Amino acid sequence: MIKKIIECVPNFSEGRNMDVIKQITDQIESVEGVKLLNVDPGDATNRTVVTFVGEPHLVIEAAFRAIKKAGELIDMTKHHGEHPRIGATDVCPLIPISGVTMEECAGYARELAKRVGEEAGIPVYCYEAAAFTPERRNLAVCRAGEYEGISKKLQDPNWKPDFGPSQFDENIARTGISVIGARDFLVAINFNLNTTSTRRANAIAFDVREKGRKKREGGKLTGKVLLDENGNEIWTPGTLKGCKAIGWFIKEYGIAQVSMNVTDITTTPVHVAFDEVVSKAAARGIRVTGSELVGLVPKKVLIDAGKYYLAKQQRSLGIAEEEIIKIAVKSLGLDDLKPFDPKEKVIEYLMEDATDEKLIDMTCKGFALETASESPAPGGGSISAYAGALGASLGTMVANLSSHKPGWDDQWEYFSKWAEQGQNIVNELLYLVDEDTAAFNKIMAAFSLPKSTDEEKAARAAAIQEATVYATQVPFRTMKAAFSAYDLIEDMASKGNPNSVSDAGVGALCIRTAVYGAFLNVKINAAGIKDAVFAANIVEEAKKILDLSNQKEQKILEIVEKIIDK
Repeated sequence: MIKKIIECVPNFSEGRNMDVIKQITDQIESVEGVKLLNVDPGDATNRTVVTFVGEPHLVIEAAFRAIKKAGELIDMTKHHGEHPRIGATDVCPLIPISGVTMEECAGYARELAKRVGEEAGIPVYCYEAAAFTPERRNLAVCRAGEYEGISKKLQDPNWKPDFGPSQFDENIARTGISVIGARDFLVAINFNLNTTSTRRANAIAFDVREKGRKKREGGKLTGKVLLDENGNEIWTPGTLKGCKAIGWFIKEYGIAQVSMNVTDITTTPVHVAFDEVVSKAAARGIRVTGSELVGLVPKKVLIDAGKYYLAKQQRSLGIAEEEIIKIAVKSLGLDDLKPFDPKEKVIEYLMEDATDEKLIDMTCKGFALETASESPAPGGGSISAYAGALGASLGTMVANLSSHKPGWDDQWEYFSKWAEQGQNIVNELLYLVDEDTAAFNKIMAAFSLPKSTDEEKAARAAAIQEATVYATQVPFRTMKAAFSAYDLIEDMASKGNPNSVSDAGVGALCIRTAVYGAFLNVKINAAGIKDAVFAANIVEEAKKILDLSNQKEQKILEIVEKIIDK
C-alpha cells in the first residue's frame, strides 16, 4: 500500500527574529512522524518559508500548532517587509506528494482551516483547490488590500472569512488573516537583475507573467486604461503561462529582482521561465545575473534544467545526476548571491534517511574490505549487481566520450541517447546492490521470529517463504537489468570511439559476470521455495537469460578483438 504523504509550506511574516522562528518550527518538530525539511528566512521580505512533510493527520496537527504559535508571537501591527502579506501565517498550502489526490488534500486543508478558525481564533480564507467559491481560488485575490486593508475587507459581506471570527478587533489586528488551501507544487524563484530600479523590474515581471499588464492608450505607461464593451479593464497577457510575478528592490542584496511563482512547472518549466526573463530583461538593457530559489524544489526541476542546458551545448545528457544538477545550478545562477547546496534545497534529498547507511555510498576500498569480512553480507548477489553497474558504466563512458569526440559533433545526440539509457541501467544496478543485501537480511529476520506456539510457527514459516521468494526475485531482476546493457555495449564497440573499444570489451565481461553471478543466486535461493512451480519457472527464465548472455558476450568480444587487431 502506498503511504499517504503531503507537504506543507507555511509562510510566516517573520524573517529577522530567529528566536521567534525557532519557537514556531519547534511546534512543527514536536509532532512525531513529521519531518521538517527546510526553514528559509528572508531579511528584506521579513518572511520565512517553512517546508515539512508527513502523513496527513500529522501534518495537520503540526501546521495547526505552528499557526497558533505564530499568531501568539507575531504582531502584524508592527510588521513591515517587501513581500505582500495579510497575516502572521500569511499563507499555508498543503501539497499532495504520495498516495493523496488533490481532492483529498483540499479536504485536509479545510479541516486545518476549521481548527485554526475555531480553536486559534484566527480568520481563514480557503484558496486554490480548497476554495469554497471560485473567486477565492486565487491567492492574490484573497490577499488583495494586504494586511492594511483587513478592517475594510471584513466590512464587506462578500469577504466574510470561511472560518473564524469576522469582526475586526485587537486580536485580528495582531494576527491578521491566514489563507489556507491545497495546490500543486509551486516553485518560488527570484531573478537577480543588474539594476536597482523596481520600476524596471516590474516592467519585466509584467512582460512575462501570465496576467500581464493593463492595456493603455498608445501603449504608454501614463495612458488611459482601455475598457472592453462591458466596461471591464483590458489586459495584455504576458508570455509565460502559470506564472505570477512582481518586481521589487532587495536592500539585503542591493539589487532589484523579478520575484516569480511558477504555479505550473509542467506547462512552464523553471528553466524556460529563466530564459524568458533573461530575454525580456535584455530587451530593456538589463542583465539577469542569476537567480534565487525560495524554499524547496522537486529534483525533477533541476534535472530537467540541467538536461536542457546540456542539450543547448550539444553535450551528452547521460551523465551522473550530481553533474546534471551542477550544470543546472551554474546555468540558472543559483549560487549568484550565496552558496547553493542541492542537499538542502531538493525535497527528495532532504527526505532521505541520513541514518540509512548504503553499500554504494562506501569507498571502493571500504566496500571490498566489508565484503572480505566475516559478515555474510554483502555477498555474491550484491557483488553481481555491482559488477553489472561497472559494466554498464563502461558502456556509458564510451557513449559520453563518443558524444564529445572532436569531428563527431553531428552524432552527439545519437551517443547522448545511448548514454542516458546506460545511466538508467547503472542506477538500477546500484539500487540492486543494496537491495540484494536487504533481501538477505529479511531472510535472517524471518528466521529469528519466535516459534513457541503453533501460531508463531505458522507466521514464521510464512515470513521465511515470503522473504525467500523476494531474495530470489532480486537477483533475477539483476540478471535482466545487467543483460539490458549488452545492446549499449555492442553499439559502442562497433560505432563508438575506437580508442575506447577495449573499455567496451571489459564492460561486456563485467556484464557477463553480473548475469552469471546473479543466476547462481537465483538457483540457490529458489531451492528454498516451497512453491515448486514458481521456483521452476523463475530458474528456467533465468537460464534462458544466461544462455543469451553468453552469446552476446562472445559477439561483442569478437567485434572488440577485430577492431583492436586492425
